[in-house]
Amino acid sequence: MTHGRESWYDEEAGPLVRPYALTRGRTRSDRYQLDMITLMLAVKSGMAAMAPEYLEILRICRRPTSVAEVAAGLDLPLAVLKVLAGDLIEEGYLIYRTQQAETDKDVDTLREVLDGIRKL
Repeated sequence: MTHGRESWYDEEAGPLVRPYALTRGRTRSDRYQLDMITLMLAVKSGMAAMAPEYLEILRICRRPTSVAEVAAGLDLPLAVLKVLAGDLIEEGYLIYRTQQAETDKDVDTLREVLDGIRKL
């Protein structure tokens, strides 16, 4: 209960906008395979009418930046950032590059390491 001019929220708690409000209720973006180390690069600048979160993503991605770095820089949950980044990729503002080409080599290397450990 509040009395007089008392606030009903804690100022140290941060913004009152919930993550699902930023993504308009979407919880994930299945169209693009973005993981924590996926690099993103802005190829177009944003418009003034864009939401501030989109503009900040584009500002941070002026140079290749990982999904994890952008999420940390904006203090957003990783899932929220992936949805917002997916929107920007869809609209042609961002391009991205994943490390999937190395996955087969990584699995082979891990198998060799496991075989070496078993021989010990």
